[in-house]
Amino acid sequence: MGIIKVENIRVFAHHGCLKEETKIGSDYRVDLEIKANLQTSAVTDQLQDTVDYVLLNRIVREEMQQPSHLLETVAKRILIRIFKEDALVSKATVWVRKLNPPIGGDVEMVTIKMTEKKKNQKGYGVKP
Repeated sequence: MGIIKVENIRVFAHHGCLKEETKIGSDYRVDLEIKANLQTSAVTDQLQDTVDYVLLNRIVREEMQQPSHLLETVAKRILIRIFKEDALVSKATVWVRKLNPPIGGDVEMVTIKMTEKKKNQKGYGVKP
């Protein structure tokens, strides 16, 4: 097993429960930690034998552009897409951080952390 981290993905998006939040938008930071078998790719030196960082970044950026009320919803969508699009991933953790949230005070950020393990159900976690 090995771990791949994609850290500090910076995006501007429109999430929140307040109408103003979804209209104005905010800065977000997303981090991923992926567990996968990296032994084959360590020997072959071939991209098709590992988890593609470009794919992970694209998934985060695309899912962050779909407005949601809750960061939990965004985090779950990111995890579902990762397992759907890369069969090598056995476990994934995502941190979604909203910078300078409008919650009545001097708060740097709020963070949602969510972890999922590969499930052996058709259509989720396994390529057909």
